[in-house]
Amino acid sequence: MSRQTSSLLHWGLGVAGLVFLLLGWWLGVRVFGGTEGLAARFSPEATLVSLVELLGRAELYEHVFVSLKRILIGLLLALLIGVPLGLLIGSYRHLEAATTPAFQFLRMISPLSWMPVVVMLMGVGDQPIYFLLTFAAIWPILLNTVAGVRQLDPRWLQLSRSLSATRWETLRKVILPGVLGHVLTGVRLSIGILWIVLVPCEMLGVSAGLGYFILDTRDRLAYSELMAMVLLIGVLGFALDALARGLHRRWGHTNLA
Repeated sequence: MSRQTSSLLHWGLGVAGLVFLLLGWWLGVRVFGGTEGLAARFSPEATLVSLVELLGRAELYEHVFVSLKRILIGLLLALLIGVPLGLLIGSYRHLEAATTPAFQFLRMISPLSWMPVVVMLMGVGDQPIYFLLTFAAIWPILLNTVAGVRQLDPRWLQLSRSLSATRWETLRKVILPGVLGHVLTGVRLSIGILWIVLVPCEMLGVSAGLGYFILDTRDRLAYSELMAMVLLIGVLGFALDALARGLHRRWGHTNLA
């Protein structure tokens, strides 16, 4: 089987899976809700009509922009904290042994469980959202960076020392290219977590964002619009994951040769 044929088969199977998902949605509404009344507002037909209407409103794009901005800032903060900390911890075994239990403990606490505490300390607005998003995203980046440092080929470090390279040169020419693939893996995992955490975070009294718009459609009893937003959130999340996968394919296999 040629590479082109294999790629077409892969795409065809993916489209078929999405078609079956849509069919299951349609059947679920028909079987459990009937064709009239409240359940009809959650049907694929009503959802797609509302989605087309929403795509023609500038208000939607403002909410999408605000949410994507929050995702980007949360991810950047997680990178700024997680990568340097991961490089440091990965370089010293005693430090790794001292911090691993604490980090694993914190990692297992749902970021959403911090919401009441963060709101009491920071109030409502963007600040608590950035904190919760950063807390959610930092662990995959941190732990993957540590793993990347641990898996560096010692011969490259020995070669760097034999050439009298400075610490900065070793970091820039050897360590960072060597751990880049692991960092990008952490970024992809973090994006998935961020997208899941974002929507409930945007229900913290803010006035814009996809999570806020979900609440707004619920309060207005616009259930077909609510389902359209759910569908749009899935599409945007899929696109973000595809972007992360593309970055990993492009930069994740950087070698030192």
